[in-house]
Amino acid sequence: MTQLVEYVDGLPNLSGSDDVLANAMGNCKVFLPESTIDWDKVKSAYAIALHMHQPIIPNPDKPLNQAEKISYLKYMMDHPDINDNHNAPVFRNCYKRMGDFIPDLIAQGKEPRVMLDYSGTLLHGMRKMRLDDVFDNLRKITCNPNYSRCVEWLGSAWGHPVAPSTPVQDYRLHVLGWQHFFAALFGTEALARIKGFSPSEMALPNHPEVFYEFVKTLKETGYHWIIVQEHTVEHIEDGRGLDYPHRPHRLIAKNSKGQKLTITAIIKTQGSDTKLIGQMQPYYEAQCLDRIELGGISVPPLVTQISDGENGGVMMNEFPGKYHEAMGQSSGTSTPAVNVTEYLEYLDSKGVKKDSFPAIQPIMQHRIWEKFKDGSGPDALAGVVKQLKQQQSDFHMEGGSWTNNISWIKNYEKMLKPMEQVSAEFNQKVLAKGINLSEQRFRNALYHLLLTQTSCFRYWGEGEWVDYGRELCRRTIEILDNDF
Repeated sequence: MTQLVEYVDGLPNLSGSDDVLANAMGNCKVFLPESTIDWDKVKSAYAIALHMHQPIIPNPDKPLNQAEKISYLKYMMDHPDINDNHNAPVFRNCYKRMGDFIPDLIAQGKEPRVMLDYSGTLLHGMRKMRLDDVFDNLRKITCNPNYSRCVEWLGSAWGHPVAPSTPVQDYRLHVLGWQHFFAALFGTEALARIKGFSPSEMALPNHPEVFYEFVKTLKETGYHWIIVQEHTVEHIEDGRGLDYPHRPHRLIAKNSKGQKLTITAIIKTQGSDTKLIGQMQPYYEAQCLDRIELGGISVPPLVTQISDGENGGVMMNEFPGKYHEAMGQSSGTSTPAVNVTEYLEYLDSKGVKKDSFPAIQPIMQHRIWEKFKDGSGPDALAGVVKQLKQQQSDFHMEGGSWTNNISWIKNYEKMLKPMEQVSAEFNQKVLAKGINLSEQRFRNALYHLLLTQTSCFRYWGEGEWVDYGRELCRRTIEILDNDF
């Protein structure tokens, strides 16, 4: 397969090879042919995913309008005496340690599994820091067939944006940008093995138009399934919460024109994320479950969890021992660790049809479809949304994320307005004019656009992080004004 370069004119490779990516993201089974699991003996299974992220920021050691862009990890390492920055070496180890854990366990005759979700800004930041040992470890478990059958990468959005409030055309650029950079780092053969998608902050759009375009982007870029938070979705029939989360679901996207798309959803259940993963709770929960029926076929249920892979004492300190313990105990048993695509490929091989998965949709949509005449268009949809906001105080179109008490829109005007201005100008001056995706000026503007939409600049709502984001917006506007 074609090998992409990591950097072009000093910028991370984020665009220009869409055809190469499309050829790589095929439909063949990639994990089941290599699986060593005796599925007929499995009564239940569990899967864990580790999410890793560090943003790119203007160097705080320099005046804001002159500072070079660096990984926040580098800033932590340069200033170990500030706040929790002393954890930086531990974080660095967390980013590489699965490259030690997987080979060690396989050497012991065990069958470990893990799914990995690294943001593009983290990968880029570590590459610029020349953390070659991290990439050597990651490449070992990603590209060596002795280990790659145990490791499933999840697709991500390059700049770690939140999907509900990121313009749909920009979100697509994040998704493609991540695929470009991942393929450049690990090869197109490694990219071809990626079938699942992990949205940043577990943020799922619930506005019908935005959600439809979100799913359309994922399907058109080759993804087969998505991991979603349990409380961000509802059953289509009546809007109730999920009956049984440990089975695949059909996530339905419908827009105001009546167009529909479907993607498989794997449910992450609620709870304290890092504690659940750090103490390997999914394994112990799965031990309490027995086989279920899907479409009249007996299959094992799947308990799935995802959490930050480095944040918090439990992940830094307790996870390694508990991971080795759980993988050692569960290997070869009736409750093994699996990866999600491996599991879904097994269901397919048994003849389980996707239409036997329960149908779900993002929260709040049932209320809309009760009042909306199917296919009546965007104006009618806007009218229904406005009416519901006036009549029901808990109704919103801000999406759902890893926690249901944080909005990614309210009180974030200081950052959202500059972000929206950057996006509008990029759309007008670059996308609308059809600028060649391989031009250096396009790559430069794209890189800066994607940086401005990192969730970290919004999370706190005010203070230095908003200042970092606003400064990146200012620089991007300057590029757009001068180069286009």
